[in-house]
Amino acid sequence: MVDSVRTQGLFKRFGQQVAVAGVDLVVPRGSFAGLVGPNGAGKTTTLSMATGLLRPDGGSAEIDGLNVWRDPIAVKARIGVLPEGLRLFERLSGRELLSYNGQLRGIPKAEVERRAEELLKVMDLLDSADKLVVDYSTGMRKKIGLAAALLHNPNVLFLDEPFEGVDPVSANTLEEVLRRYTASGSTVVFSSHVMDLVERLCDWVSVMSRGQIVAQGPIGEVRGERSLNQAFLDLVGASGGGGDEEGLSWLGSTQA
Repeated sequence: MVDSVRTQGLFKRFGQQVAVAGVDLVVPRGSFAGLVGPNGAGKTTTLSMATGLLRPDGGSAEIDGLNVWRDPIAVKARIGVLPEGLRLFERLSGRELLSYNGQLRGIPKAEVERRAEELLKVMDLLDSADKLVVDYSTGMRKKIGLAAALLHNPNVLFLDEPFEGVDPVSANTLEEVLRRYTASGSTVVFSSHVMDLVERLCDWVSVMSRGQIVAQGPIGEVRGERSLNQAFLDLVGASGGGGDEEGLSWLGSTQA
């Protein structure tokens, strides 16, 4: 069976800084996959290269067996992307945004309207469908962004920190939609540094540290007998840094 996502030797340098140092990322088809790592580990850069948003300096990336850079049109038809620092057309309403995305994808107008209405309902955005996106909260922006990414029914969905800054009600809605999506056999790849969230949602995990994959596989195998959080700390070599009793001697002391 072809993996949904596979990269080989993916490499990216910004000036003298190596952001991604030869990443071999594998995500089986139908997985709910987490890409986890500390801030600055290279998660966003890796996802940007895997989705064709950023050209790598070396290596290759494939979606459903198609090369991201040799077959860009075919690949983009198969993927949906919710990037970090989501930028939307803020002077459109939520409904107009979905309509515009559907037209860009070449979906017939009547079908776009049908899908948009269903997505707005599932995302609990019907009451706000005709409000401008500029007036949306963070949670609403994430939901309308996810709706736009799902509108053309992609095979693989890439999400960069999709739950960052999202309230619990909106987060629950996002989770339910993503579970339904993967239950149909489609694939989700999302980056996060929140281990509890990944442990609850994912069946596959790839752990990044310093621009490389340091562990990858079914979440039970990567975690072993530990919690995912402890496994993560062990894998990335986190020392904790809180045991130096000589430093910060002033912290918390009462003043005379």
